[in-house]
Amino acid sequence: MRPLRAIWRLLRALLHALAGWFTIVAVFPRLDPQARSERVQAWARRMLQVLGIGLQVHGQPPLHGPLLLVANHISWLDILVMHAARHCRFVSKSEVRHWPLIGTLATGGGTLYIERASRRDAMRVVHQMAASLQSGDIVAVFPEGTTSDGIDLLPFHANLIQAAVAVGAPVQPVGLQFIDDRSGQRSLTPAYIGDDTLVGSLWRTLGGPSFTAVVRYGSTQHAAGRDRRTWAADLRRAVQELRQ
Repeated sequence: MRPLRAIWRLLRALLHALAGWFTIVAVFPRLDPQARSERVQAWARRMLQVLGIGLQVHGQPPLHGPLLLVANHISWLDILVMHAARHCRFVSKSEVRHWPLIGTLATGGGTLYIERASRRDAMRVVHQMAASLQSGDIVAVFPEGTTSDGIDLLPFHANLIQAAVAVGAPVQPVGLQFIDDRSGQRSLTPAYIGDDTLVGSLWRTLGGPSFTAVVRYGSTQHAAGRDRRTWAADLRRAVQELRQ
């Protein structure tokens, strides 16, 4: 029955994605930023339901910006999960902008894009993030720079923390986990690492054992005189504790 369930969920997810695309193209131009944010969060919550993924939120999601969220990175699902918990603007690799359908959804959700191999582009994105924070936005980054298996936490790249340092914005650590619904243990089903392909990971997610996404918000921090490297290391420890 699992292949049939996966196909059914995939078809429903595609229809929901198309509905989101239509909303961005036809409705978003008439909405203010707050209304757009609410639409994105509601759409993300519904998509998790369509995919059969539960959601648990612990701690206090941010009520308003300016604020930088830093989270560990496990799966392509992470952005969807964090949008469902609280809409924010993500920094994502530039390739996503050109993905069919997904690129339109990501751009409509306020994504900022970065050429990860370009040091010059990294500086451009830092300035763009700083401007977004100064405008009162909630911006989210994955300082590991890539996905991991969710068991270990990779070192945090400090350059993405620079935007918060530059404008004096607070930072809130976020811990992400996926928990198997039967065993209550960490689920590796949604992991997207190594030789995984997006299609293979999607199929495993749709047809594999059910799991719940868990989002834990930590306490907001200020730089308090720390440089970006020291702060990044402290934030990594905070995220690690939130994943226990």
